[in-house]
Amino acid sequence: RRVRLADMVKDCRVTYRRQTPYHTPSNRTRVVKTPGGRLVLQKIDKSTKGAHCPCGVRLNGVARQRPSDFRRLPKFERTVARAYGGSLCHKCTKDKIMRAFIVEEQKVLKQVLLEQVRAKKTEGTKKRR
Repeated sequence: RRVRLADMVKDCRVTYRRQTPYHTPSNRTRVVKTPGGRLVLQKIDKSTKGAHCPCGVRLNGVARQRPSDFRRLPKFERTVARAYGGSLCHKCTKDKIMRAFIVEEQKVLKQVLLEQVRAKKTEGTKKRR
């Protein structure tokens, strides 16, 4: 049987202890019974979804903190020791590196083909002479 807080104490009325007197998302509270028997409101900090990759996957190894708390963490809790560590997931990192490599290969291939065409043109002009 679950005991309700109202059953434990005679008067279960509480008031906000901080400045904002409104029931807003940033002013969420929990009723807590103190050792002296009083009921007080304890503020619940807002939670965060954590860092996400642009593809939508949550990043593993990166702490889930509010931005102000996140900046105070040591670097090893904010990032992962890899290229694009705290901003891309492993799949997107792999795709990005592969894409960059393929683009470079295409540039080299284009240059080689251009040199072959030039070589053929020069051979053709030498034979005519």
